[in-house]
Amino acid sequence: MPAMSRRLRYQVAVSLDGFIAGANGEYDWIVMDPAIDFAALYKEFDTAVMGRKTYQMMTAQGGNGAMPGLEVVVFSRTLPAATHRGVRIYNDDPRDVVATLKAKPGRDIWLFGGGSLFRSLLDARLVDTVEVAVMPALLGAGIPLLPSGGSTTLVLADQRILPKSGIVMLAYSVPGGVPAPDIRYVKAGKVQAKKQPQRVARRRT
Repeated sequence: MPAMSRRLRYQVAVSLDGFIAGANGEYDWIVMDPAIDFAALYKEFDTAVMGRKTYQMMTAQGGNGAMPGLEVVVFSRTLPAATHRGVRIYNDDPRDVVATLKAKPGRDIWLFGGGSLFRSLLDARLVDTVEVAVMPALLGAGIPLLPSGGSTTLVLADQRILPKSGIVMLAYSVPGGVPAPDIRYVKAGKVQAKKQPQRVARRRT
């Protein structure tokens, strides 16, 4: 790939009212759908970047936070810089590290979370796509998809409705970045067809 052609893709589950986790970091509201082919999804990336809170949420489930087939890059001001199997922890500025990663050849980079890291990289114009799986849940409070700051207008690239679970998948391109790919990791035959507009018959008088 030519320089800077790797996409940095913020891909995350979000509640209908815009939260990526509950007020205490809960994620039990995220539903699963058999139509999503996670193996195909993971093959689109070779690197995942995340903040400390997201990383610690993953390690709390057991293991060292490694993800199958991906190099995990963690940014933290408090954890010591370290290299573990499949995981590297940086104290460096995420904007510098991510810009360097994007300039290297490889598959796309998964911005795994959280919202503060997303805000920092979006403001630095390093984010190429925003891809959300909207869950059929209202949390009322929690960790927002994006903390307060400047606004950004996005361009819709693709959409999928998963009727079994009620998940709506949306892929947006960030203007100025590499355009978002189509949503290819949903199994065929599991997507709701787009409804055709209904024709209203006119009454004869």
